Amino acid sequence: MMFSKRRALLALISVVVLGIGIFIAVRASMRTAPNLPEEIETNREEVIGTSIQGRKIEAFTFGKGDTKLLFVGGIHGGYEWNSVLLAYQFLDYLKANPSAVPESVAVTVIPSLNPDGVYKVIGKEGRFAIADVPKGVDQSPGRFNARGVDLNRNFDCKWSPDAVWRNKPVGAGFAPFSEPEAFAFKNFALEMQPDAVVFWHSQAGAVYASKCEGEFSKEVLAIMNVYARAAGYRAETSFDAYEVVGDADGWLASIGIPSVSVELTTHEAVEWEKNIAGIKALFTYFAGKGNAVK
Repeated sequence: MMFSKRRALLALISVVVLGIGIFIAVRASMRTAPNLPEEIETNREEVIGTSIQGRKIEAFTFGKGDTKLLFVGGIHGGYEWNSVLLAYQFLDYLKANPSAVPESVAVTVIPSLNPDGVYKVIGKEGRFAIADVPKGVDQSPGRFNARGVDLNRNFDCKWSPDAVWRNKPVGAGFAPFSEPEAFAFKNFALEMQPDAVVFWHSQAGAVYASKCEGEFSKEVLAIMNVYARAAGYRAETSFDAYEVVGDADGWLASIGIPSVSVELTTHEAVEWEKNIAGIKALFTYFAGKGNAVK
């Protein structure tokens, strides 16, 4: 009888030990398996600030590389609504094609830096479609934020209260970064320290390099040429239609961050094929730089 009990106890201990071994093995395989939470968490969404009317300014990041690229749409709100749609289409592309982002690169997209300006024209919160855009109305009021400020005149590069757009006076705020949208972008950029920034605008059909004072950096000229060649836009080092002060590109240049403004050809077309070609060319350029360092 004692012998039978001993055998039963030994059998029970063996089952427990076997179960613990299986559990440890499964946990180990989960840690090393691909496409599990550690990788998924590299794609994140955050709110970097809010507009005057309380609308969220969102940033979406894909990849976990050390080289950081930032793409921004809609600084001119509903007047340049196609730049917002382009940014959202880029987000869709990144979600569907995560492997398109090189290992050494992390990509952040701010689809709409002026959500109040978008709402002023579209009348819809968050994402919208071309069908939501009203026809036959003056969309220029959507260029400005809810206080009537042109956000691309509110940055600390040769800022002036006497800013113009098309040689007409526009609001530039009462000081650099007086507007919450520009202030949010400033804080985000200073924390992120991107290696390059691309702003999408319309409608000049060109890629413009940035500077504040002095000469263009070699890096910004290289980025301008890489994007422009691949996308089929003109590469431009000067905008001479009228004087621009307090622009976001110039401020970034003043703190050593190269940026370009990509101007779509019209206010309506997203020009996806052209811009994804430019984006991919930038990916290749920066991935090559990362490999060269290694």
